[in-house]
Amino acid sequence: MNDTQTRTRPVKALKYILLGLLLCVAVGLCGFFAGQAALRNSQQNTKLDAVVIGNQLTQISELSSVSYQYTNMAQFTNSNDFYGVTIPFTTKKFILTYDGQIKAGVDLSQARVDVTAAAVTVTLPSPRILSHEIQEESMEVFDEKTSIFNPFTVEDFSSFQADQKAEMERKAVEKGLLEQAAEKAKECVTGLLSPLLPMEYTLILE
Repeated sequence: MNDTQTRTRPVKALKYILLGLLLCVAVGLCGFFAGQAALRNSQQNTKLDAVVIGNQLTQISELSSVSYQYTNMAQFTNSNDFYGVTIPFTTKKFILTYDGQIKAGVDLSQARVDVTAAAVTVTLPSPRILSHEIQEESMEVFDEKTSIFNPFTVEDFSSFQADQKAEMERKAVEKGLLEQAAEKAKECVTGLLSPLLPMEYTLILE
């Protein structure tokens, strides 16, 4: 073996080593960039999923509400007075019966949706009264008494109706209307989302 061949072997070995190192670096860079792309795609998909789920929740807001039907009887009385003494012939009064409906629920359009790799967390807002309607056709007036010195006014009926609504809402809340609305909302959200989620996902309601 001559000196030229002896010198050539280490040079070739060094070339192979450098080539191997370059290949390792290239593979590592490819893996890094692929991982970053996958992470970006995953984040985009997570955002998209959260938006889609939020839109679906908004569509069932009305279905998640609960109704409270009632019939009420109330009396309105008003008199003019002078330093705490009722002035004669100024008393006006009536007794009114009527039906009403109070709706309570959770505004699912305000729910917050968070999606991770293994869970969907839905944070629900607090339940509240959504509407309160008095059925005008159900109104009946009894024992009506008026006075030419103190006639009925539009303000009398408006303030009386507002007071009655507030009182009936208070009673409905005391009877657990808002708690029922919260439970109904959870049932609806669970019924909507559970069948749509993959097996490995957990639905969390807060």
